[in-house]
Amino acid sequence: MTLKSKQIAAIGDIHIKATDRGKWKECFQSVSEQAFALILCGDLTDTGQASEAEILLEELSVCSIPVIAVLGNHDYHDNQQDEIRHVLCNNKIHVLDGESVVINGVGFAGVKGFGGGFDRFMLPRFGEEMNKAYVQAAVEESLKLDQALYRLEGDDIDILKVAVLHYSPIKETVVGEPEEIFPFLGSSYLAEPLDRREVTVAFHGHAHHGHLEGATKQGVKVFNVAKPVLHNAGYTNPFFLYELPLQEKENQPVEHLIVAP
Repeated sequence: MTLKSKQIAAIGDIHIKATDRGKWKECFQSVSEQAFALILCGDLTDTGQASEAEILLEELSVCSIPVIAVLGNHDYHDNQQDEIRHVLCNNKIHVLDGESVVINGVGFAGVKGFGGGFDRFMLPRFGEEMNKAYVQAAVEESLKLDQALYRLEGDDIDILKVAVLHYSPIKETVVGEPEEIFPFLGSSYLAEPLDRREVTVAFHGHAHHGHLEGATKQGVKVFNVAKPVLHNAGYTNPFFLYELPLQEKENQPVEHLIVAP
């Protein structure tokens, strides 16, 4: 086996609106020339309308590389998340919600994630039923992520694993937002499977005023690739490029989806 490097592109919170037709094609063409896969970290639409997802699909028509996406809270706003996923899912766009996909020997696992807070300030599953339900939603997203990563390991124990999220798994990449809303920006529950499964890198969005880069307690790199964060960090192109060390293996399938049994 020989080592080579390849780039993946990532961006979140593009918030496609009815007026955005034609605005993203140049970007997606550029991405196709520089990366082997594109990650979209949620809030694909602005108000959760399936019609906005149809515009995004048109913009992605010029993208010649596989696209891996998760939905965000905006995509759930109008209760059309199933329709949005149906619009986008095709043989090039993988909208993950507890599923995994292997592309060019790299495993991608994705969930939306949820809030709950970070470290010793994580909300406990205690008290009123509404509070318990909120925390349980965070726990369930963490479990879905863990299972998706586990299935990748079953496919290839040494596979490089990339986690795709909307909500943050760590506090560091939401710093810059008001501390009062940290519990609504992510949860340390999401960091547990990243460390347990030795993920190579994780990407998320959601925190528009957060920080670009951080790491879990075990050193897993985490990037907040929300479009406003990339803009504030000085990126002229509205996407983040990350270089992965890839092991070239014989007879490695180019692309295949792994779902729950």
